Amino acid sequence: MKKKIAFIINPISGNNPKKDFPKIITKHLDASIFDAEIVFTKYRFHGRTLTEQFVKSGYYAVIAVGGDGTVNEVASSLRHTDTALGIIPTGSGNGLARHLKIPINIKKAIEHLNDSETILIDYGLVNEQPFFCTCGTGFDAYVSTEFAKGKHRGIRTYLENIIKGFFNYKSEHYHLQGDGIDLKVKAFILTFANASQWGNNAYIAPQASVQDGKMDISILSNLPLISIPSLAIQLFTKTIDKDFLMTTLRTQSVNLYRDAPGPFHYDGEPYEEGKEITIKIVPDGLKVLVKKKF
Repeated sequence: MKKKIAFIINPISGNNPKKDFPKIITKHLDASIFDAEIVFTKYRFHGRTLTEQFVKSGYYAVIAVGGDGTVNEVASSLRHTDTALGIIPTGSGNGLARHLKIPINIKKAIEHLNDSETILIDYGLVNEQPFFCTCGTGFDAYVSTEFAKGKHRGIRTYLENIIKGFFNYKSEHYHLQGDGIDLKVKAFILTFANASQWGNNAYIAPQASVQDGKMDISILSNLPLISIPSLAIQLFTKTIDKDFLMTTLRTQSVNLYRDAPGPFHYDGEPYEEGKEITIKIVPDGLKVLVKKKF
């Protein structure tokens, strides 16, 4: 019996048009294994509603075709269900997809689905809002906020915001408490990582695992101009956790206190959060499709 799967396509993710995606999916998906339905989202959070409908209809998997925001929408409605998450990454960062070693090329990503199996992974909650890759405050939340304001997507726009933001953003004071942690720190970047990277193979938490029941807290205390080249290299070579400016903590839950409300992000999506924030990991809460191991 064929497995029923649905593809939810975000038409505005990334830079490339998506009108030909249904033809590409139909051409490369193994029709002897899957019976597929393909739909496009029409507004923000439409993916959650569509996913809930597919779950109720007993679908084997729902495939998020988009970036980390689209993955978050779909995965949020798949938590603790028998329906698995699949990903065809077409966004700007694609952090969770890259962590799970899902190809960025659409044809290869579909072929990946043809030869996939399900595993259980963890997910996170930030004040009960689910995230699956990373969340955080500090410079990365500031950049996510500025990136969302722009009319253009893609890595070039993201890098432009990083460069501009470096000269505008100032480190802030934070207090972390929970699970044996009691730390007051002034931080430039404060990331809570379920998966290992922000996206684009930028590994902010190289040792993070989506199957260990814990998050890695990456704290960059300062970012002197002179340190940018070496930190950039470490970010893309999975060694930034070794830098003397970086502190890494590992825990299942933590409370964050800061002086004032401000920017926060979950899976790259920016929003405003208050002075007190609770972040925790929920173990084994999501089924995902990954390539079979032989």
